[in-house]
Amino acid sequence: MENNTTAAEHSEHSEHNEHSDRHSGDHGHHNRELGQEQDGAMSGGEATSRQAHGEHAEHKATPSHKGHVDHSGHEQMFRRRFWVCLVLSIPVLLYSPMLQHWFGYTMPAFMGSEWIGPLFAVIVFAYGGVPFLRMAVPEIRNRQPGMMTLISLAITVALAYSLAALVIDPEGGFFWELVLLIDVMLLGHWLEMRSVRQASGALDELAKLMPDTAERVLDDGSVEEVPVGELKPGETVLIRPGASVPTDGEIVEGSSSINESMITGESKPVGKEQGDAVIAGSVNGDGSLRVRITATGDDTALAGIMRLVEQAQQSKSRTQLLADRAAGWLFYIAVGAAIITAIVWIAAVGLNVEVVGRVATVLVIACPHALGLAVPLVVAISTSLAARNGILVCDRLALEEARLIDTVIFDKTGTLTKGEFGVAGQTTVDGWREEEALALTAAIEGDSEHTIARGIRNTAEEQDLSLPKVSEFEAIQGRGVKAQYDGRTVYVGGPRLLEMLELDRPDAIAAFAEDANQKGQSVVYLVDGSRVTAAYALADVIRPESRKVVEQLHMMGIEVAMLTGDSEAVAKAVSEELGIDTYFAGVLPENKDQKVQDLQDQGKKVAMVGDGVNDAPALTRADVGIAIGSGTDVAVESAGIILVQSDPLGVVRTIGLSRSSRRKMVQNLWWAAGYNIVAIPLAAGILAPIGITLSPAIGALLMSISTIIVALNAQTLRRADLSAG
Repeated sequence: MENNTTAAEHSEHSEHNEHSDRHSGDHGHHNRELGQEQDGAMSGGEATSRQAHGEHAEHKATPSHKGHVDHSGHEQMFRRRFWVCLVLSIPVLLYSPMLQHWFGYTMPAFMGSEWIGPLFAVIVFAYGGVPFLRMAVPEIRNRQPGMMTLISLAITVALAYSLAALVIDPEGGFFWELVLLIDVMLLGHWLEMRSVRQASGALDELAKLMPDTAERVLDDGSVEEVPVGELKPGETVLIRPGASVPTDGEIVEGSSSINESMITGESKPVGKEQGDAVIAGSVNGDGSLRVRITATGDDTALAGIMRLVEQAQQSKSRTQLLADRAAGWLFYIAVGAAIITAIVWIAAVGLNVEVVGRVATVLVIACPHALGLAVPLVVAISTSLAARNGILVCDRLALEEARLIDTVIFDKTGTLTKGEFGVAGQTTVDGWREEEALALTAAIEGDSEHTIARGIRNTAEEQDLSLPKVSEFEAIQGRGVKAQYDGRTVYVGGPRLLEMLELDRPDAIAAFAEDANQKGQSVVYLVDGSRVTAAYALADVIRPESRKVVEQLHMMGIEVAMLTGDSEAVAKAVSEELGIDTYFAGVLPENKDQKVQDLQDQGKKVAMVGDGVNDAPALTRADVGIAIGSGTDVAVESAGIILVQSDPLGVVRTIGLSRSSRRKMVQNLWWAAGYNIVAIPLAAGILAPIGITLSPAIGALLMSISTIIVALNAQTLRRADLSAG
């Protein structure tokens, strides 16, 4: 974060949240409408998910593991129905006359054995198929037939025709095709529910971090244990070593290290002292803290992150919507083709069993197994890939939009850089090794709390340098510090220190300092007695992976821009070092989103990558907002994608995953649709005049092959190179 949040940002973000709330409300209304058509035990598929999410959206859960709704129940329900139906389908398949003829085997016959297939098929229909019929009711009522209507049409016609065929044509039923169709559709919905759980599972675990009780500090200094729900902003709580932080707050007494890894993704405990903020759900280290509460319940950062889970579960893939629309088109195509088939064949040969069978075949094979798996399989695999690569997808549409991005804007501080001072360059005079000079400088600065001093010490620690012993440390007001080393007086400070000591710099050090000043870097000197022996350029340290990010984005054909509130000199130096195409310097927080808008006005598809409160409006304005690292504030709530590690390479992997996933979804939809493009006309008998017809058996074989191809094609996504796009 480079600047403080402004009221303008809060205003804009509030509008964004209001929009999100209204959107969620619309979903809730639609979900309740769906819920009225189904009971909880028998509902399934997308509508079940929506109903559950609608109820969850209305449930104002606090981030306590006691009140948190477990969405894995829907996944378990689909998994149970799938396995039960699959087992019940085995007798249907084994006793199918068509399959016995196909594969050249004969099942043992006994009294009533001819009823095994029909009986088990009806059970599978009742247990696994009826939920699809119930979910089709809202589609039909809204006159928007989709996947549920198409599935319902196929399984109903298959059951009705097969039961009739027991009398008129025992060899011609669709029982085995009926149970396979139900099994595959249940599998598709199970995979879809599992992908939702996997996407949000890590965040669901956050709820378990919340303690049930807290120790409230009373006015007289005594402590009482109370439920977390009773805490109010402004009160003070005691957090003992090893205890979980119950609410967001500000430390008013004590210091400690806080483990925020489950929330921020940062594995290293963060040092906290008086005045620092703490986050609900984080774990206190060795120190005892007294914390003034700033937010409770739904207002905490953790609750905000958990709201993202609900939004992620409610968001639906645009490609899934395309699959739903394709199912709607197929419904009309199938019904139209069936009507035309009936009219033409009745006119040609009259009404007979063969014509009825041909019409039923058209209606049954119009429902492709593959279409039900085309998107859920890819979503499930891409969700797993995202999790393994540290990418949290809060909005599936954001992940799909990422493939279209042609410009990525990075906020500089905390994103491309570490957001902390470090030694960006150094030089020494003859006779001094750089490591020796840096170790001595860090030792002299050992007692200083100045930002530059910490930067020098951090750099020495990173290089694992052993610091020499110094004594008689003394601060020189406004100029630097001095100490005794090996019987000599040594100094560390800036240009004003040299003025005070009336020292001139050697030419090499003067040239180094001039170059650093042009880059907007701060320069400090090491003085040994009366000689300037070393100089250090300090700046916000660039992340080592930032160069690789820019290079890989360029290889993917994407322009890179940088936003910063820093000076022109600093912005230019960082931009040139990383090879960034465009930079915007001196940008105030309230103007960041305008820079995004300027690029969008040029026709560019823009992704914004930021980590702070003041990035929220820009994250919201961008086509895709990506929050990076320890984004636990409104930056996270404004982003469609969160990179849980402080690694900008996640941006490359996100775009690569988006492109790869889209390719697989489109390929799968074409395989699924291609089956229908061929099968429906053949089933209708368009080539019958030249002796080519599609029997129900061949139609089922083509359907199975299409499904296998879709499943295998989706699996190849696991081997995708996400850095190549």
